[in-house]
Amino acid sequence: MIEKIKPMEIEKRSFEIITQILGERQLDPENEAVIKRAIHTTADFDYADNLVFSEHAVSKGIRALKEGCDIVTDTQMAKAGINKQILGSLGGEVHCFMSDPDVAAEAKERGITRAIVSMEKAALLPKPCIFAIGNAPTALISLKEMIDREKICPALIIGVPVGFVNVVESKELIMETEVPYIVARGRKGGSNVAAAICNAMLYQIRR
Repeated sequence: MIEKIKPMEIEKRSFEIITQILGERQLDPENEAVIKRAIHTTADFDYADNLVFSEHAVSKGIRALKEGCDIVTDTQMAKAGINKQILGSLGGEVHCFMSDPDVAAEAKERGITRAIVSMEKAALLPKPCIFAIGNAPTALISLKEMIDREKICPALIIGVPVGFVNVVESKELIMETEVPYIVARGRKGGSNVAAAICNAMLYQIRR
């Protein structure tokens, strides 16, 4: 039988169902909201196992957001999905340089992906950023190279690209850094997951 639920109660009921299905599974309290938001976005309970967090990554991400950091994404979809009202109230904004004409031109000239050039452009932003990567493993590879060269120091990297080519390897590279990270180990992820993780932190601030 289809439940009759008021629109405002649908999300609350969804999270109740997620909690019920998880049963006696104990999640780290600091990471719980992020994990459940990823599950809510995807209806995929594998995220209870494949989301990997560096020490206090969520707390560090929330602190950076409160201090007005920006968010950089690798897709317009992720940018669209992030709650810009809350982010803006904190002094931050979302950037996605993938469609910029100068990025496309430089990528073509150098024979590399737009994601690499986008990360290089983001490295020039004047304040620390959270990088929410849901599509392009080359974005993560570029970030790792710039971190190693001390060209960039992200406030947090959300590494959740989805796919088959260099996806698993790029995520593992990020986990080798000293930078705070939230990574979806394996092939799963996506722009929706990247946005969901950002929103999970923003909603905790709003509450």
